[in-house]
Amino acid sequence: MTNESHHTGRHYLQIPGPTPIPERILNAMSRQIIDHRGPEFQELGKRVLTNVKTLFKTKNPVILFPSSGTGAWEAGLVNTLSPGDRVLIVETGQFALLWRNMVENLGLKPEVIPTDWRAGADADAVEAHLKKDGEKAIKAVCIVHNETSTGTRSWIDEIRKAMDAADHPALLMVDTISSLAVMDYRHDEWGVDVAICGSQKGLMLPPGLSFTAVSDKALAAMKTAKLPRSYWAWDDMLALNRDGVFPYTPPTAHLFGLSEAIDMLLEEGLDNVFERHARMAEAVRRAAQAWGLELWCRDPKYHSTAVTAVKLPDGHNADAFRQVVLDTFNMSLGTGLNKLAGKAFRIGHLGDTNDLTILGALSGVEMGLRLAGVPHKQGGVDAAMAYFAETARSASAKAA
Repeated sequence: MTNESHHTGRHYLQIPGPTPIPERILNAMSRQIIDHRGPEFQELGKRVLTNVKTLFKTKNPVILFPSSGTGAWEAGLVNTLSPGDRVLIVETGQFALLWRNMVENLGLKPEVIPTDWRAGADADAVEAHLKKDGEKAIKAVCIVHNETSTGTRSWIDEIRKAMDAADHPALLMVDTISSLAVMDYRHDEWGVDVAICGSQKGLMLPPGLSFTAVSDKALAAMKTAKLPRSYWAWDDMLALNRDGVFPYTPPTAHLFGLSEAIDMLLEEGLDNVFERHARMAEAVRRAAQAWGLELWCRDPKYHSTAVTAVKLPDGHNADAFRQVVLDTFNMSLGTGLNKLAGKAFRIGHLGDTNDLTILGALSGVEMGLRLAGVPHKQGGVDAAMAYFAETARSASAKAA
């Protein structure tokens, strides 16, 4: 016997990652380990290393590390830069801030364009900052494509145009951890040099596998970069990846899962995946607005299709509200990070999700608002349901 309360039904995991894992992927991962130097693994390695390029929309290599996305961040920096190099970062939220901290810890010199964390990166501000760098000394520009802490996205194509307008040679580095396989990303077309991702969000896998897409320019920078690297060395990975193997023991189960995840995404069609996420996001925003609550992202241009951050009225603690929802309805909502701590909660709507899942989550939120005594209007779930009903027919037709 235990004093812990028992909840029937599944746990609603509505955080912006890790996301729920589809049964197909769980089944693909639930198999015996194979020899990671043998021919069966080589076939698996070649398959995933080739097919993962389609998600980044690149013809260049994508490097896989057994790590979180933070490991790919470090790999991107140490393989392309040297001690003392200047790095421009737009601080759009908590994860951009963490990237800035890593830059400083590695002996690089961050230059930060601050924001109020309520919108994405301003391309004009990036262009203006780069134009002031007459000596072209800034070596990299770092942008978080989707900032999960704030529910804001940045437009990478606009950042690329800003860098071109400034005629600046810096590397463009992009965090796609919560955007890949959620919203459109075009590595080659947008001229991105280093893009990093993690397995636990749009790719619907457990945490533990990271991805780094690289350009020819980034590979050229690797040859002169002087920051120390060993585990994170791209050249070691690339040399062995040609034969489908890795320089150290790879996460075999994750690779089986990755192969299945790619199949699932391509079966649905990437454009359909992006449209599905956009529909989920719009439904959540309509619900929040019907409740009379404020979206943390103030500008619709920068609304995320992966996660929505909702601000609670002053005097009401978002973490206390989240606890009521967890205890009563067995649903986890995302906490507010840093500047958002206690002020906002986050609803994840990415990965293996659909209309009914989102409606169930919104029902839990609406009931939780009532139980927690948070001032709000009724009808948020109705607003989302009406939107889904309006768009369901066209969505089904496009997916067919």
